[in-house]
Amino acid sequence: MSSGSESAISREEVAHLARLSRLALTDTELDQYAQQLDSILAHVAQVAEVAADDVPGTAHPAQLANVLRPDVPAPCLTTEEALSGAPAVEQDRFAVPQILGEEQ
Repeated sequence: MSSGSESAISREEVAHLARLSRLALTDTELDQYAQQLDSILAHVAQVAEVAADDVPGTAHPAQLANVLRPDVPAPCLTTEEALSGAPAVEQDRFAVPQILGEEQ
């Protein structure tokens, strides 16, 4: 919304942008879009007035924190414990049926 001052963008500028964009807009649409774009530009100008040099820029309005747990080494299964339930074991590894190069 314009604060009663001069418009930031005119209907003719919107019509020019529409021609450049190859958009066929009616007179009603030109009026409507000119008003909406003027409102958007007025709000952007208001934000620019508030934003001072001492306010750091941000990419997100909410604070983001890493939610991952710390990477702490912990004891794991021994080879024997890991292979204890395997149906077949070969050279301290899980033995699985060959699927490539196998004759059928």
